[in-house]
Amino acid sequence: MSVEQMNLVDPHNEQASLTLNELLQSPTVLHQQRLHDRAYFIPCASASEALTYERGASAYFQQLSGTWKFSYAASPEQAPAACWMPQYDDSEWDEIPVPSNWQMHGYGKPEYTNILYPFPVEPPFVPHENPTGTYRRTFWMEPSWMEQRVILRFEGVDSAFRVWVNGHYIGYSQGSRIPAEFDIRPALQQGMNQITVQVYQWCDGSYLEDQDMWWLSGIFRDVYLLAFPTEHMWDFTVRTHLLDNGERAQLDVDVELCISEEAAQSHTFAWTLLNAARQPISPTNTILVCDRCQQSEPIIRVSTTVEAPTLWSAETPYLYHLVLELRDKNQEVIQVISQRIGFREVKLTGTNLLVNGKAIMFKGVNRHEFHPDHGRAVPYATMVEDVRLMKQFNLNAVRTSHYPNDPHFYALCDEAGLYVIDEADLETHGFQAAGCWSLLSEDETWKQAYVERMQRMVIRDKNAPSVIMWSLGNESGCGPNHAAMAEWAQQYDPTRPVHYEGDWSNMLELGIRSTMYPTLEAIEKVVQSDDDRPYILCEFAHAMGNGPGALKDYVEMFYRYPKLQGAFVWDWVDQGIRREREDGRQEMAYGGDFGELIHDGNFCLNGLIDGDRKPWPALHEYKKAIEPVKVYASSEPGEYIIENRYDFLPLSCLRGHYSIIADGELIAEGTFEVPEVPPRERAAWRWDARTAIRAAFGHTISEPAFQHMWLRFSFRSGSGTYGTIPWLPVGHEVAWAQFELEPSQVLQLQHTDCIQETAASSTISSSKRSLTSGFGINTAPAGMMSLKPISIHDQGASLILTGSSFTMVINRSDGSLLSWRFHNTDLLTGSPRLQLWRAVIDNDRYLGTDWRNARLHQLKERIKQVTIDSSRAAEGMITVTTCFRLGAPAFMWGLACEQIMTIQGNGIIQLHIDVRPEGCHPEVLPRFGCELGIPAGLNSCSWYGRGPGESYVDSKQAAAIGWYEAKVDDLMVAYEKPQENGNRTDTRWVSFVNAQGTGLFFTSSSGVDTFDFSAHRYSVMDLENAAHHADLVPRSDIVLHLDKAQNGLGSNSCGPRALPEHELKCMDMSFSLQVIPFNCETLSPRQLARLVNSGILS
Repeated sequence: MSVEQMNLVDPHNEQASLTLNELLQSPTVLHQQRLHDRAYFIPCASASEALTYERGASAYFQQLSGTWKFSYAASPEQAPAACWMPQYDDSEWDEIPVPSNWQMHGYGKPEYTNILYPFPVEPPFVPHENPTGTYRRTFWMEPSWMEQRVILRFEGVDSAFRVWVNGHYIGYSQGSRIPAEFDIRPALQQGMNQITVQVYQWCDGSYLEDQDMWWLSGIFRDVYLLAFPTEHMWDFTVRTHLLDNGERAQLDVDVELCISEEAAQSHTFAWTLLNAARQPISPTNTILVCDRCQQSEPIIRVSTTVEAPTLWSAETPYLYHLVLELRDKNQEVIQVISQRIGFREVKLTGTNLLVNGKAIMFKGVNRHEFHPDHGRAVPYATMVEDVRLMKQFNLNAVRTSHYPNDPHFYALCDEAGLYVIDEADLETHGFQAAGCWSLLSEDETWKQAYVERMQRMVIRDKNAPSVIMWSLGNESGCGPNHAAMAEWAQQYDPTRPVHYEGDWSNMLELGIRSTMYPTLEAIEKVVQSDDDRPYILCEFAHAMGNGPGALKDYVEMFYRYPKLQGAFVWDWVDQGIRREREDGRQEMAYGGDFGELIHDGNFCLNGLIDGDRKPWPALHEYKKAIEPVKVYASSEPGEYIIENRYDFLPLSCLRGHYSIIADGELIAEGTFEVPEVPPRERAAWRWDARTAIRAAFGHTISEPAFQHMWLRFSFRSGSGTYGTIPWLPVGHEVAWAQFELEPSQVLQLQHTDCIQETAASSTISSSKRSLTSGFGINTAPAGMMSLKPISIHDQGASLILTGSSFTMVINRSDGSLLSWRFHNTDLLTGSPRLQLWRAVIDNDRYLGTDWRNARLHQLKERIKQVTIDSSRAAEGMITVTTCFRLGAPAFMWGLACEQIMTIQGNGIIQLHIDVRPEGCHPEVLPRFGCELGIPAGLNSCSWYGRGPGESYVDSKQAAAIGWYEAKVDDLMVAYEKPQENGNRTDTRWVSFVNAQGTGLFFTSSSGVDTFDFSAHRYSVMDLENAAHHADLVPRSDIVLHLDKAQNGLGSNSCGPRALPEHELKCMDMSFSLQVIPFNCETLSPRQLARLVNSGILS
């Protein structure tokens, strides 16, 4: 049978027909002698090898990754001459690991840009100074391989390269994140062989690779050899179709053969479909090759139907296994391919993207391939950790921004259950800044380069069930070249839709509408528009530094309108490069840290996780926003509404756990049966806390012993048919809900008052408990209950106030509190003062500029009047009133302020602040509260409010209300670029104590109103002036912020600012606090809180 032969290398062709400059600067010359593309697979000699899916298990695989000899040059002209010859002496060369980026090993320097090209924009030309890396190594060739076709495969090389084997020129390729294969058998010899690869940092393809990332070069993915028998399978395509609403499924398989006409008469082809346990679900099918192959088209097409298939989705990623075998005339297996098969169908119907007939909700993230030590040479173990974290934090989708990922990653997504938008290696964002974003997209000369990048990705990844959508690239304007890409993809693979955000005018007529970083109002307009396509946000919630905010608001809108199908956070992991400083400390370097002329600073630090794969607070917030279970309180006691936000799973796949905490004490806990709520539905749910408490104690509690009580529902992964959620350990919490209970209603009940369980109620089980809370709310130390006289000593510039247990010093000129001693312990290092500024966060990017332009960070204080009223000192009451104005330099606007500090004979301070804006003031403020300094020894913090992690007005859903304890140093979130961090919002009270148990207790004057707090060993300006966390030098005291409110976080580093309801408007405001000194030997913070809340102590 005559078949089209693969391009074979001519071993006598020492030089290419084109010069190197022509190769590197000709957009129509994309390769030399590279083989045509195929699906990713590793050929094997047996089914047992193939079903391991391990490259190294195959007898037809030889690893070339490892240590190579390496020479770095500033340009190709300066690279070693004739270094591809076998006899070339490379003994003086350095060594470098492959895969790697050479900049990560000290050659050249990393450069980070978000948009701009780091070289002159003059397509297709690149700079004469074109750093060049030359790699050499030897490898052994066994005699058995000399009888087969040997393929050299590069999974990824940035940005272009040439390769020689034993001195013979093999070929050239470009396209950094797409594989390249060459047939090197004619150049091989039995025994030892030598390979040389020369890599060029820049080529014309670099104009198409302007993704928001570091410019890093070299062989950064695996290099290896594959042996293909003389007669072999070269490529194959699998497609699945659902029949009868999924009751049956059809599997179509096309296999491209490289086989002679003679061999086709005797060779057979066999295929077997196995279930997840690797057991055949039907007998092996065997056919004679010539019966299915046409002479003009060496492709075998086979189909099979599966009854009652288990379908693949991100929630139920069930994988079958397809085994393809080619056998010789003696029925000996000569080649085997295995492929994971997920029976699933993707369709666009009406206003929805459907998977297996159901509209899905993308809970996604954009993922750059990056590691702080290895650059884009991401280790396999790190890929596994990425996928593990995504699953454990409720994500179900990944956009491979903005290029095809390493093939291993798709296999992990197949297994774990993650939808993938597979994106072509294409971005020309720098042309926007250069004046014509669509320049290359409209240039016919570049059409082939555009289309080939789409073809190579689609053909490689076409068999991955996790890939449900193709993307034409990112931020490349829009033009006919995109249309050609889309047309080819839709013709080649009609089973998946095509995505491209840059098609703003719908020129391409794609079935999906996609935008980046819209406001909620903009989303609403799309929903109400005539465009009935399903709508996704391919990028939203820019997770740069502290933030983003309003994740809950966006997710709730997605579920409000059927047309909306979710979004992808930007992005997954910080792209900081770890380096050691001169002081021996480590930092994560970002743009500009390597002396680049053009860079975008820390704009590469946008991750939900840091480079070491530690989640930032934003990932916890995102997990909460996209959790699959929502519970809402009903108006009826003991009744809730429970919502299932899975797309395919019933809620019964989860285990239920409850806990009831009162004043910080766990008084009841147990398990319950999660109701059987179908996907995307709600149901009424009977669950009564009184029943749970009775189960815990065996009786009701007759005394209202508690002031604050919270019920928490926890939904956890279980085991069983649906319960074993992939990559989640049994008992992993996927969702939770919390409700405040009224103790008097829950506790003071007779048995007959308890709601009896019905068939609709959840079954509650609980271990018996005993009540341990023992501090009555009607008692307090006598010294705190009475206001004893305060003596005054006039020191001229200051006043010394002395009570029975304290001494204070007041500055008469400005009313500040210079010192405060309680039982001979210093409690203060800095007087409470009004603070409106915060260390600008990355998501204050544009608003922060407005604030600085208004000189908000430079406000100057002018004292108008200080009044010290000591007329009631004998009654234990002195009031210090300070009237002052905060004014902005160079402007007339300011704030008229009044601070009233009332000092009581029991040592308690009542602090009240009023502000009134004047003139043309800023629209919003960073914060409104007071800042003070306390001794470093007061480093044990406890509080009642949201925790345990940081929270802000628009980023607090993941922080449950509770009673928490932490050391001050642990309250900080160490963002690499220091900024405002570590806030705790909705706080009822907070205390700080030293090792001896002496400390300060803060609460609102009402004891009911909440406030925010943060405590660090750094001031606002310390944070603001530091480029890296390692630059921070701890202070000798603690800087404490107690705020009425802060402005929301928003997403304004690249998206919208905080929602209006989350903004801190500059208007008339007031704030009141109580500050209470105490000692734990007399009162604990929780006991103190009970006294304040009951009104006994104030």
